[in-house]
Amino acid sequence: MQPRPTMKRYELLAMAAVALTFATPARADGDPAHGKARAQMCEGCHGIADYRTAYPEVYSVPRIGGQQPGYIVKTLQDYKMGARKNPTMRGIAATLSDQDMADLAAYYAGDAPK
Repeated sequence: MQPRPTMKRYELLAMAAVALTFATPARADGDPAHGKARAQMCEGCHGIADYRTAYPEVYSVPRIGGQQPGYIVKTLQDYKMGARKNPTMRGIAATLSDQDMADLAAYYAGDAPK
């Protein structure tokens, strides 16, 4: 689709955001054993019942055990790209490869504590 000469910047950005969303499919074909080995960095927040973090603000941390693998991968991709705003999660997601994300998703979708 060619942009109209009168398109505003926000319209172009919205089109780009939609294109990126569909150009980066969420993978969910990971290895749960590898995911379990990488999950130590997640357990400090996501593995504690009723945990609330105090940085950068107080909020409840969701439990991710039992969540759909595609959702976990997409969420981690969103943090890595900056589409979701949380400095802790962005820092963690920045260190993960696509395979790491798929492995973590497979672990949390299956054998992880719920």
